[in-house]
Amino acid sequence: MVDLDLRLVRYAVVLADELHFTRAADRLMIAQQTLSAQISSLENRLGVTLFVRDRRHVELTPQGELFVRRGRELLAESHDLLAEVRESAPPLRLDVITEGLTSGIVARELLPRLTGVTLQVVQGQGFAATVTAVSEGRVDLAFGRVHGMGKPLPANLRPQLVRWEPVGIVLPADHPLAERAQVPMGELAGHPLVLHTAEEATEWQNWNEELAAEFGLTFGWRLHGHGRGAANAAVLTYQAPSFGPLEAPVPEGVVVRPVVEPVPLYRLSVFWRSGRTSVALRRAVTVIQEIADGYGWLNPPQTDWWLPAVDRP
Repeated sequence: MVDLDLRLVRYAVVLADELHFTRAADRLMIAQQTLSAQISSLENRLGVTLFVRDRRHVELTPQGELFVRRGRELLAESHDLLAEVRESAPPLRLDVITEGLTSGIVARELLPRLTGVTLQVVQGQGFAATVTAVSEGRVDLAFGRVHGMGKPLPANLRPQLVRWEPVGIVLPADHPLAERAQVPMGELAGHPLVLHTAEEATEWQNWNEELAAEFGLTFGWRLHGHGRGAANAAVLTYQAPSFGPLEAPVPEGVVVRPVVEPVPLYRLSVFWRSGRTSVALRRAVTVIQEIADGYGWLNPPQTDWWLPAVDRP
């Protein structure tokens, strides 16, 4: 009994379309010699001649016509089978916390690289709120900072560093510090800050408080709300600075400036449930690592930087 290799079936079908080894090899993106050798191997395995060829032409034998006709049907059926299997697979559920963050960049770049995978993006508003859903398998991947949640990380979760993320200062456009291209940390001490967090985002609140304690900063307003839009609105309402992501878009009247001396960093990781993981999940974790490498996110700044002690490598 001969096991059919669908790759060889496709080679035979393309050669039957072109009846020319060079053109067929170009379509298949292989060398002409490779195609010739593979067709000969297929014929030897089948024990029949599929193609008659000499230096001037290629033509199908009666057995070749039968093989190619049924081969086309086989390739079509295999394509339909794969499509049905992919459509029946559950989506890969990815929590991006909120809009405008590094996790959103990852989600945007992840989708085209995961061929055949349905990506379902959700917003849990904070890793501390989402961690239980990941542990119980209701969310597949989530981003966050493990420390500062106020509870231990579940033992069945696995982390992978995504970025040493520099955090900027969000300012009203007419604020005195907005005139600077970079804002030294020491100059923030004279300006009360807005601390805007979702109630679920305890790890983000903890990071802000650790930073404030380290550099003598004060919070004039402590607010709870969801999303970068609400945080930007608070900056405008109170005409006061607030820490936020450097890359997130801001509305008119708001600017973001890098903070230096030192650069404040946020240790961002991706988490998933260990054990029996799907092929799609394993592929996603690998691609996320490739995205982080491509952006250079795994390299801390060359200048002076700061992290909470518990986050330091």
